[in-house]
Amino acid sequence: MDLDLRNKQAIVCGSTQGIGKASAIELALLGASVTLIARNEDKLKETLIELDQRQAQQHDYVVADFSQPEILQEKIAQYVQQKPAVHILVNNTGGPAGGPILDAKLQDFTQALSSHLLCNHILAQAVVPLMQKAQYGRIINIISTSVKQPIPGLGVSNTTRGAVANWAKTLSYEVAAFGITVNNILPGAIVTGRHTSLIKIKAEKTGQTIENIEADMLQNIPAGRFGEAKEVGAAVAFLASPAAAYINGVSIQVDGGRVTTH
Repeated sequence: MDLDLRNKQAIVCGSTQGIGKASAIELALLGASVTLIARNEDKLKETLIELDQRQAQQHDYVVADFSQPEILQEKIAQYVQQKPAVHILVNNTGGPAGGPILDAKLQDFTQALSSHLLCNHILAQAVVPLMQKAQYGRIINIISTSVKQPIPGLGVSNTTRGAVANWAKTLSYEVAAFGITVNNILPGAIVTGRHTSLIKIKAEKTGQTIENIEADMLQNIPAGRFGEAKEVGAAVAFLASPAAAYINGVSIQVDGGRVTTH
């Protein structure tokens, strides 16, 4: 199986923690040079030195805040002017706050769609020409299992994730002829900062203990445990590899079997 990513340039968003960081680490282990994108420069510097460099990879970073799409657009335009190639784009950013959909304000939807859909689109528009030139491209979007089975209490997130999934499917039709694939990873209950935060908020609202909430969640996961960020990162690395060249336009669950729909 060809998993070799040497001489490949990757961009990984939201890459200073959780799934984004795990994805960057896995891509580097396969030989890719990785550009980290996040808003905290100190954390970017810390993450940079954790990436494997044993295959002469050249890692770097871009400071950008996904709540400011116009600035992201400027920075990615400057970036691609300096890079001879980009082969892999991992779109990933933190999810919207939880809550019933009827309680959501219009601004909540606007902000969520901007940070997810619009920023994904900005990045794809910037890098696809370089992927076309290289005849190799992998666009991988970290979304959520809510694409297949909406999660109660995450109204804005469910809506936004569905929009991103349909954007990705449409894009996959348009770029496949150039050796570019577009796929989605749908993480389930993965131990990350967001996972912990959502459980804590639910505990505060309901009066339940964190232990009871976690036990209830685990009853719905056939694997009987929560996932680890590195397990999602491994799926990202596979989809980024030459071995996954004929996988296009799909949404792959990494959820221990929790989703019950096909």
